[in-house]
Amino acid sequence: MPQITIKEIQALRDATGVGIMDCKKALEQANGDFEKAHGILQAQGIAFATSKATRSAKDGLVISYIHSGGRIGALVEVNCETDFVARTDGFQQLGHDLAMQVAAMNPRYISAEEVPAGEQLNPEEVCLLQQPFIKDSTRTVQDLITEAIARTGENIKVRRIARFALGE
Repeated sequence: MPQITIKEIQALRDATGVGIMDCKKALEQANGDFEKAHGILQAQGIAFATSKATRSAKDGLVISYIHSGGRIGALVEVNCETDFVARTDGFQQLGHDLAMQVAAMNPRYISAEEVPAGEQLNPEEVCLLQQPFIKDSTRTVQDLITEAIARTGENIKVRRIARFALGE
């Protein structure tokens, strides 16, 4: 097994936001392969997020984004379990990114479950959680939320969205 360095652990931590010991364990499991370790942590994050999904998320924030020029804006209600997490910079950045996503991509629904039966719509276009993230098209918005759940240890839900455009 190759020796895992502090720099490798720190690089994985910077990329994922996961704790140092979890990063070290993932690198050890992947025999020092950064990409494999990243995949291991993502899989663990998904499993962790799934285990948190039934927990109540009644705290959180309503976050706004107004595009430069003031012609397009969005509001997003993002819920978590405690006000402690809601006040963190990471949670607030998540909310800002989600509001920017809503302003840019104009989703009509939050998830595919909300699409009325019989409507033939592409979920990647009309459902916020299925859309490619505007800052990194290799990830979906759901991936972004799953990563935040793994970092915070709390369930996170997007409860409501609204987009406003001048003249619409």
